[in-house]
Amino acid sequence: MVEKLALGAMLFGTATDERRSFEILDRFVDAGGVWIDTANCYSFWEDASGFGGQSEAVLGRWLASRPGVRDRVRISTKVGCEPTEAGRFPETAEGLSAGVVKNGVEGSLRRLGTDHVELYWAHKPDPVTPLEETVAAFDELVSAGVVGRLGCSNYPVWQVERARQIARADGRVGYTAVQQHHTYLQPRPGTRPTVVHRFGAVSDEVIHYLEHHPDMALWSYTPLLSGRYTRADKPLPAEYDHPGTTNRLAVLDEVAAETGTNRNQVVLAWLTGGSTDVTPIVGVSRVEQLDDAFAGVSLDLTADQRRRLDEAA
Repeated sequence: MVEKLALGAMLFGTATDERRSFEILDRFVDAGGVWIDTANCYSFWEDASGFGGQSEAVLGRWLASRPGVRDRVRISTKVGCEPTEAGRFPETAEGLSAGVVKNGVEGSLRRLGTDHVELYWAHKPDPVTPLEETVAAFDELVSAGVVGRLGCSNYPVWQVERARQIARADGRVGYTAVQQHHTYLQPRPGTRPTVVHRFGAVSDEVIHYLEHHPDMALWSYTPLLSGRYTRADKPLPAEYDHPGTTNRLAVLDEVAAETGTNRNQVVLAWLTGGSTDVTPIVGVSRVEQLDDAFAGVSLDLTADQRRRLDEAA
């Protein structure tokens, strides 16, 4: 099941220095990991320049220093969120015009030191550029052989479907994956997790759409709430302060005790073992955290444990 885990490289080259990033990447590949997720804007908010590209650059140097490893990994990267003016995000986000998409993938390939990526994402909706233009620009990348599959992140469901309709009508390649925030706990009704974009959280509508479109895959970002399931020094945000959280955590602890694991591992097992195809993206700062994540996606829950987790809320 290790292929079901994507390594989140968001903080490589900024909060996580290059030496530690290389250690994590080496361990990931040695353990059988395949997918590495990044973006052209990672991590502009962590860098003094106010612009991104550091993560892709570190990945590129790692790939260059490990002959043959490029054939063992698949790279997922994104375009659309890089600010065009430092310190002014999201109002100056680059968007998804044809020119931005073309320049974005060229920059990503240059930093990564590769001639293709296996999955390319529209990072967030562009309120200005027509969907037709974005769909055509992404299709051209597939036709050119520099991109394998296409996905969209933080999109409302109607826009996902509309973009796919346009692609079908025009004979173009469309999105076959969505990347949203998805985890076991749910925020209080009427709120949304502070870690996501406006349409970034997985909802019942998203799950319903995926259930009826089996060609679509779900990638889940921040599935472990940045350590808040297990770290006492990182309390849950206010939007999780409600009875549903209490109920879910109680069952989570029960199942963790029964399996001899911890909350993080049970959450990852719950995500990857259900009826919806989910690839969790886990960002780590230490090799030990990566090993814990691998144990989670390899954990098999019983039907009774999954039922109790599902019904806890």
